[in-house]
Parts: sequence; C-alpha cells; structure tokens
Amino acid sequence: MALRIWNTLAGEKQLFESRGDPVGMYVCGMTPKFRPHLGHARLYVVADVIRRTLEYLGYGVKHVQNFTDIDDKIIERARSEGIRPDEASRKYTDAYFEAMARLGVRPAHEYPTVTGSMPSIIAYIQGLIDRGYGYVVDGDVYFEVARFPEYGKLSGRTDEEGLVGARKELEPGKRDPRDFALWKRARPGEPSWPSPWGEGRPGWHIECSTMVRDTLGDQVDLHLGGRDLLFPHHENEIAQSEAFTGCVPFARYWVHIGVLQTERAKMSHSLLNFTTVDEVLDRFEPAVLRLYLLGTHYRAPMVFSEDGLRGADRGLRALRAAYAQEGDVVAQLEGRAADALREFTAYLEDDFNTAGALGILFDTAHELNRAVTGEEAAPRLRGVFRTMIDLLGLPMGEERPAAAVAAAPFVELLVETRTALRDERQWVLADRVRDRLRDLGVVLEDTPNGTVWRLDEGAR
Repeated sequence: MALRIWNTLAGEKQLFESRGDPVGMYVCGMTPKFRPHLGHARLYVVADVIRRTLEYLGYGVKHVQNFTDIDDKIIERARSEGIRPDEASRKYTDAYFEAMARLGVRPAHEYPTVTGSMPSIIAYIQGLIDRGYGYVVDGDVYFEVARFPEYGKLSGRTDEEGLVGARKELEPGKRDPRDFALWKRARPGEPSWPSPWGEGRPGWHIECSTMVRDTLGDQVDLHLGGRDLLFPHHENEIAQSEAFTGCVPFARYWVHIGVLQTERAKMSHSLLNFTTVDEVLDRFEPAVLRLYLLGTHYRAPMVFSEDGLRGADRGLRALRAAYAQEGDVVAQLEGRAADALREFTAYLEDDFNTAGALGILFDTAHELNRAVTGEEAAPRLRGVFRTMIDLLGLPMGEERPAAAVAAAPFVELLVETRTALRDERQWVLADRVRDRLRDLGVVLEDTPNGTVWRLDEGAR
C-alpha cells in the first residue's frame, strides 16, 4: 500500500507524490508567549510521527518549523513580567525545546524566526507591491484580496463569509474588509524595524510565506498546522505566496491537526483555559502523554481527559512488559511478525492513522506478554514490536514524573523501614506502613528482587 494523505486543499485523501528528495515539510511553529500547552504538544508530536513515517518509508525529509518571535501577545507578556519582548520570546522558546525534548520530538532541521528573517520579509512585501497585490496606506501595507480570484480555495469560504470579523471602520484606507496586513506601522514604545514604508513590523501571515520560501523554496510538499490556523492564516499564506511566486499550488498537501479542547472550547493561551505540558509531566511521565496524544486520529478534535491519561499510563506498562520479554524462538510467533508489521505500516500509510497503528501494537504486546517460560516470543516478533515502538517515538525507559521524584527520598525511607519491620516479623506495623502509603497514593509491590513502588494512577 502506498502513502495516502488527507489533503485539506483537495478535500479528499490523495496518493502522496513528492516533488523530489528530500520532502519539504513546513510546520507552523509556536508564538513563544508562554510555556507550551497540550495543544502545542499534540501538533508537534503528530508532526514528529509524520516525519518518522516518511523516513521509515524511504523518503528523505527536510523539516522546517518557525518561531513567531515578535507579536502583540509577546509584547504584552513581556510587559507583565517586566522584561523585554526579545527576553520573553527567548525564555519561552527555551521552554518549548525543553518540553519537546522530554516528549521525544525530534528537532527540526531549521528553525527560522521572524526577527531573523526581517530583510527577506520586507523584500517579499515590496515584491507584492510591485506585482500589484499590495498597497500602502499611511505606513501600513495591505494585500488586496480582490486581486487574487482564488482566495478562499483552502477554507471554502464565500465572499460573505470572508467578511466575518473584518473591522474596516478601525482600519481606514483598506479597500476591502478582507484585505489583510502585510506591514503595520510602528506604535509608540513597541519594537520596530525600518522599511520603505516607515518604521513598523510585519503582519502575521507574510512571515510564514517568507520563511517557507527562504528555507524550502517556492513550493513545499507538506504544510502542517492546527486546524484553527486554516482561516485566515493558511488561506492568506496561499494568496500572498502564489501571487508572489506564480507557483501553484504553494503547498501540495495541507495537513491540519484537530484542536485539543477542554470540555467547552479549544485549549489556547488566549482563552486562558490551557494546561501546560509541564503541569502534566509533573504527574505523568512523558511517554504517557505521548501515547495519550497518539490515541486519537490527528484530524479528529480531542477533548483533554485525566482518565485518558490514566488509561495511557496503564497501556504504557503493558507495552514495557512486552518490550522486556526475552526467550526462545517459537515458530507460530515468527510467522506473526511479518503480518503485524504489514498491518501496522498499512495504518500509518493510511493518512498517518496512529490510533489504528496503536491497536496493532497492543495486539502484538498482548501476544508477547502472554508467552510462558520456555515459549517466549520469537526474536523476529520482538524486533518488529520494537520497530513499531520506535516509529511512534515511545521511549521504553521509565522517567518518573516530577511529583514522584520529589517524593522519592521519603518513600524510599518508608520502604526501608517496612522491610526492616518485615525482617523482624512485625507484620502488623509493616502492613500499616503499606496501607498508609496506599492511602497517600503510593503503591508498593513486593517482588523476588525486593519491594518497588509507584504512584497510583487512580490517585493522581
């Protein structure tokens, strides 16, 4: 089976055909105005699996992901913290890298920034003006949407729908409410850059068009981003990019990841309803969060659930038990290996269906876990299982969450005390220590190699 991808631009699943080697993959990056939340984690974990899948299927990949490192909200954050905007941006860019490293997200090959691309952005805007698509009004520059007849082809919005949210009365000089800013004149006390139209800074959409062209050329194979960016951001990217280069389509395949929601709305910094990655990793290890995020198909919306995280925690233990299996060759399990890998790969080739692929992974884990001594899993099946694990980027080494790390010295002391009580046959007191720890959310397990402990997922 060949790789098929749901292309938002076409509105259907299409056979993937790259322009050549490597595949150009652009991912809309973070605006570093606070620590990354779970919606960010979903987007970048999915992008990571897409890249891993492409590489497994034999494609070279050039992965580019930007940082919008100057923005109104970054300026607001900097003011609230009493620091400069560039300091705020750097602080939360570092927070992004720390969180993604823990989640096993491979670094992109390039991370262009808005502030580092300013000369190219200004040249791009001038090129749009020269081509008749941009116009200047008192130091602001706008893209003239009416000059681009195909505007709306990604989102499917009509002219009337395109007017929703436009506020022409607040932007005198605009020729059409749909027209969007390419350059915004400077406001007092805010960072700005010199340009042919006066001091100012770029509009949001022109930044990505420029950074794509600087790193990947006039056309990109895959353009990834959250579904909430489809309109107006990606629609505007298409308009200005195709108007500037004449290369159609700007992106051959548009891949949109469903939003991660609370019970009522999408999770976002703007709505102040977000859960940060750090907050989850204080209670669950990174592999749990990654497994949880991959359990829903990337295009579907996802509602954040503590129960879902606990279920992923239990699932991870089953995978780790299978991963640790050792033993002799069993013919019937050897025959299963090829089928398992073929089924697993088929799910990933079908629009990166990680939910289906996880079903095959857990079926394989079940076969490995039910093996008895002397009839353990065949080396080939174990190898296939580990290939699946690597493709999904699930680390099998345990990393205890921060809460467990903080509690560890005290729990270890109580475990030692209980062991001493058991050695002295003080069973009642030993059981009291065990029961009290269980009440506090710590589970003890007595094994032939001693007592081990873990945080109880039901108590988290």
